[in-house]
Amino acid sequence: MGANGLYWLIFIATAVVSWIISNSLRKAFKEYSNIPSQGNITGREVAQQMLHDNDIYDVQITCIEGQLTDNYNPVNKTLNLSKAVYFGDNVAAAAVAAHECGHAVQHAHAYAPLQMRSALVPVVSFASKWVMWVLLAGMLLIKTFPSLMLIGIILFAATTLFSFVTLPVEIDASKRALQWLNVHNITTPQSHPKAQRALRLAAYTYVVAALGSLATLLYYVMIFSGARRD
Repeated sequence: MGANGLYWLIFIATAVVSWIISNSLRKAFKEYSNIPSQGNITGREVAQQMLHDNDIYDVQITCIEGQLTDNYNPVNKTLNLSKAVYFGDNVAAAAVAAHECGHAVQHAHAYAPLQMRSALVPVVSFASKWVMWVLLAGMLLIKTFPSLMLIGIILFAATTLFSFVTLPVEIDASKRALQWLNVHNITTPQSHPKAQRALRLAAYTYVVAALGSLATLLYYVMIFSGARRD
């Protein structure tokens, strides 16, 4: 199989697996949105209580548009929850809110992988803006200006590194969330495995993205190496 065939195989496989996981995540969220949390506590209340339990009082909880757009912004210390999570009094909302709170706790405790990811943000922002143009130009000029292709590979490697640094950040946030939900009886013995599954599916999206990025990086390295041999 040639390099182009390998690239399209990677692209299609990654796209299919990503679609399956994303579809499963949406279905799980919809299903678990019908399972009430203990005491019908809302996502906003989960976030507020978990923050306070960790002595965090300088994070603002906001409501944003979209579905599964929830995030924690360490720059302005805002915990941004989608409407379904912010107002939802169910297991799905509790799990997502607690997960995002996990990031706020990581920030407060100077969790090393989160600090590394934050440090990489400016580099990745620059790389993401230019990498495709540099790689395209590098492939077109690979015989006359091979260094350009190498620069593109380095830029893409930065985005791949970011994807892999993200993995422990997301997994640790879910671990903190599930532990807190269990200790505070927000989930029951029957509903806790469902919260675990929802957060596991969310983590899988990052795993697939990281592996897809690594495979694509290796594809570009193969093109560069092949051109150097020729």
